[in-house]
Amino acid sequence: MNEITFIVEETPEGGYTARAVGVSVYTEADDLTDLHSQLRDAVQCHFEKADRPGMIRLHFIHEELIAA
Repeated sequence: MNEITFIVEETPEGGYTARAVGVSVYTEADDLTDLHSQLRDAVQCHFEKADRPGMIRLHFIHEELIAA
């Protein structure tokens, strides 16, 4: 695996959650800087060094509601 993709969403309370696509890896953080650190740590903990992806891709989901 060369890269791993995470779906990132903002939480209603503030902060972010991130869940990997196709792999059971999940983390959350208060801000983007902390999220980057948490994601690196989660990937290092989940994968053996030989199997660890070299790149972490973030796909941000932004939900917005508007009145019709």
